[in-house]
Amino acid sequence: MSIHAFIDESRRGSRYYVAVALVEPRHLRELRRDIRRLLLPGQREIHFKKEKDPRRRALADAFARLPVEVNIFSQTCGRHDETARQTCIRTAVELLSPRISRLVIDSRSHRDIIDSTTLSRIAHTFTYDHVSTGEPLLWIADVVAWCYGAGPEWRKRVAQIVSREIDLDRP
Repeated sequence: MSIHAFIDESRRGSRYYVAVALVEPRHLRELRRDIRRLLLPGQREIHFKKEKDPRRRALADAFARLPVEVNIFSQTCGRHDETARQTCIRTAVELLSPRISRLVIDSRSHRDIIDSTTLSRIAHTFTYDHVSTGEPLLWIADVVAWCYGAGPEWRKRVAQIVSREIDLDRP
């Protein structure tokens, strides 16, 4: 089955998390609509880091009921996390590429070129784009990556949509 993948990340201390939300094409439109309905009046995007805990709980619970599958890739990182990021992205794409028709990554502006360099070596069967956080389906990966890095209480809230967890520090 051909799916769309949406990637965002979260860093917690010396741990880097990359979440890959996998969405079947038949769900794209309805999910965007349903997720936009979660916005507060005047809010343009959901960026979990900026939300207060009661709202985070409500959003995490809502996102956990969506018809999506999320894969988590993590690795220890030092002061500079770019190596961990690229390792997580490369591993995710190598593992998931047989299923992916389109990959969307949250844009980091001038650093998008680093992701593009990694992807150009391995992305031969699908297209990929960097887009701003205005893409509601990126918010799924943002929420899950944040929750995953925040510890057991938060992980439980999104556990039902996390299908795979890969710690790249373990062989």
